[in-house]
Amino acid sequence: MTVKGRRAEYAEATRTALLEAGRKLFIERRYGDLSADEIARAARLTRGAVYHHFTGGKPGLFEAVFEQVEQELTDRLTAALGAPGDPWDTAVRALNVFLDECTDVAYQRIVLQEGPAALGWDRWRELDEQHMVGLIRDLVAQLIRAEVFRPRSPDLTARAIYGLLTELAWTLADTTDDQVRHEAGQIALDMISSLRRHPE
Repeated sequence: MTVKGRRAEYAEATRTALLEAGRKLFIERRYGDLSADEIARAARLTRGAVYHHFTGGKPGLFEAVFEQVEQELTDRLTAALGAPGDPWDTAVRALNVFLDECTDVAYQRIVLQEGPAALGWDRWRELDEQHMVGLIRDLVAQLIRAEVFRPRSPDLTARAIYGLLTELAWTLADTTDDQVRHEAGQIALDMISSLRRHPE
């Protein structure tokens, strides 16, 4: 391996170590209570490494962890939506994947609880929409083409569903009650079912 190759490998290993340490600490502690020094020590690295690999140090690292967690959900939703089967059943499966993720500790802590404060509301909304709105819009368009949904603007419909899911996600972030998760699923399903040509 060349010197350049070894440097790139070391840089990637360093970045990965910081992401892993940051993710663990952001789950366990409030963002505002953590310092770049603590994260670096947890990764057995120097504070300078945090600033070298992430813009602004701790804020850049948090955003990278946030994006990592959001991408994991996006990948799960994409897999659920890509599975063969009836379009409506596929939509229901994806809905449940999303709501289940809202009860996962990493998604709860990093995306829903700490994300808005750490990133600021506007940046949080921008990043969350990048991951969610396009997926929902594509699904809505598919359901309209399959004549499952009544013809409506896919953009407006996707925005309405995104708003519904976001509000339910905030609620699920603050509870461990399985009954709340069950009721959230029922409410979401009832409201989204109202868009069908022939609601069940």
